[in-house]
Parts: sequence; structure tokens; C-alpha cells
Amino acid sequence: MIRAIVHADKEWGIGKGNGMMFSLPKDMKFFRETTMNHVVVMGGNTLRSFPNAKPLKNRVNIVLSRGQVRDDCVIVRSYEELFKAMKDHEDEEIYVIGGGEVYRELLPYCEEVLVTKVDAVGGAEVFFPNLDENPDFQCVDEGEPVDDNGLTIRFTRYKNLKTRKL
Repeated sequence: MIRAIVHADKEWGIGKGNGMMFSLPKDMKFFRETTMNHVVVMGGNTLRSFPNAKPLKNRVNIVLSRGQVRDDCVIVRSYEELFKAMKDHEDEEIYVIGGGEVYRELLPYCEEVLVTKVDAVGGAEVFFPNLDENPDFQCVDEGEPVDDNGLTIRFTRYKNLKTRKL
């Protein structure tokens, strides 16, 4: 199953300055526990945004990057190569983890999207498609509001009603 996992502010903003807008320990814990021992797919800027630009531990990291050369993750140079790499892992859980362009390109292939909604505006430069306005997506689970580092968050799950196959 392919899922996207993201946190977004009230305007569906997801990042600025190649980083996250908020420090959300509970959301980070959810992300870590959800993606652990699975496959994560990201763009090169997302990888560079991690501490020391290191891939996530205990996960297969597939990175779409036209310029990076490294042997600690699977580097693909095009969406064609990315789809092939994802197909090689189609019996596993795959999580699309960013950035904006990768989310937009792969969203039609995601059966579900796990969105941590942040009740704030973070001054984003990068945005996720607004799933509440997309007729192909339906919110099927909306958790109770939770305090996370002084901000109110809510864990939600959207189902893609028209999932495309790889």
C-alpha cells in the first residue's frame, strides 16, 4: 500500500526554508512509529533537510534526486525510475514523505494520506494539495485535538477514492 504522510497548517502549508514550520514532538513520534521498517519515498531536498542529511534509519529510503550520488539510500533520477523502484517494493508499505513536488506527483497513487493538521498558520512556502476540496479524497478518520508543544494538532486519515496503479 502506498500512503502519503504529512503535517499541514490551516492553509495546507507544509514547509518553509527547506524545513518544517513547527516543532511537534508528538507528530514526529507518530511519523517515526508509522514509517519505521517500511519504505519512504522523498525528493532530494527532503533528504537534505534531515539532520546531517542522513537517510532515515531502519527504513528503505528511495530518493528522487538528479544530482546526488550516495550509497546509503536508493537514488533515482526520474519519475520513471522512481515508479520502477516503488514497484520493486509493492508488497511493502510505502510512505511518500515529501517534498511538495513529490507529493503532488505521487498523490494519485496513494491509497491513503495521513495528515497531521496543525491549528496554526506557519508562513509556508510549500503547500500540500487541499484534500478537503478534492472530490477524489474523503476524510475517513479525524482524531481528537491534541496539544503538541503549545499547538493544537489533529491526526486525520484521508482515503483516495480513485487510486491509480503504478
